[in-house]
Amino acid sequence: MAAGDGEGKEPAAVVELAGKELGMESDMDAEMDAVAAEALRLLRIEPSAPGPGAGRAGGAEGPRSRNALRKLRRWQRVVSARHGQRRRERQRRRARTAAGPGPGPGPGPGGTVPVGLARERLLRARTAGPRLCVDLGVAGGMTEKESGRLASQIRRLYGTNRRAARPFWLCLTEFAAGTPIYEQCHRMNDGFERYLMDRTPESYLDLFPLDTIVYLTPDSENVLEDIDPDKVYVLGGLVDESIHKELTLRRAREQSLQTARLPIREYMVRAPNTRNYHSETLAINQVFDILCTYYETRSWPVALRAGVSAGKGYMLPEPAEQRETPQHTTAQGNSLFCGEELQKQEAPV
Repeated sequence: MAAGDGEGKEPAAVVELAGKELGMESDMDAEMDAVAAEALRLLRIEPSAPGPGAGRAGGAEGPRSRNALRKLRRWQRVVSARHGQRRRERQRRRARTAAGPGPGPGPGPGGTVPVGLARERLLRARTAGPRLCVDLGVAGGMTEKESGRLASQIRRLYGTNRRAARPFWLCLTEFAAGTPIYEQCHRMNDGFERYLMDRTPESYLDLFPLDTIVYLTPDSENVLEDIDPDKVYVLGGLVDESIHKELTLRRAREQSLQTARLPIREYMVRAPNTRNYHSETLAINQVFDILCTYYETRSWPVALRAGVSAGKGYMLPEPAEQRETPQHTTAQGNSLFCGEELQKQEAPV
């Protein structure tokens, strides 16, 4: 009987032990589930959440320490910048959508264009489209950092042109081997050798008739009103953090060239900002975004929205459609194509 009793108690003990282990496992699973649920809840915090130190347990709002206030202000700046970036991106998307797909098939997923279609459009622009030259003759005094930034802007400019339904034909002038910008373009831009554009150590003065060249500079008194496919537009290839005012304007006048500026003040207004900063000086890829968008849409408000960032201190008035016709002042009323009168105005003194 004793042996039988021992044999009967052993399975019961095993069952009891197994039950305890299962209970412990269940507790651990429950605890892990709670941790996972809490992690998921934290991961699902919206960007507009109040941020660190926004509240207290039980909803009580007690006095915050200086450190907590500093963290809160930093979080609010991050959220505000994020919202502003998203708003600007939405505006850029609307501008691209308003531009329409243009003639022929449009871009594929992600804004990409089939290689064959892009090549066909670019080669067509070589014979029938407007030309845009980047004048690298002004890039000699730039630092290595500035040359690297200019190389990045050239890459972005080419990418925009490659995706455009109505591209320009691009040309890098005074692009000589051994110069800093030459080395940076080949070092930083993958496949630069395969870019469908002209590269030459010569000046645009040696390549095109003077009366077809228009030098685009923000310091010009003449407003660019339209894009003429028979003209050659020149952008100064310059990234100068100290910004020498009227450098490109003086260069164009010394060469007896026509000049023009984008109609920013005619279609946009100064936006209030804490720094009271307003600038019409844009990077070459931003200028080209405006030119390319206008060439497709024939709308300056749409084009300026696509290229002028909020950081420049300008914005379109609402509604933008009411300002399709620019308002010229006497000082700003010079048209780009005024024949002999314009050439007399642009002649160097």
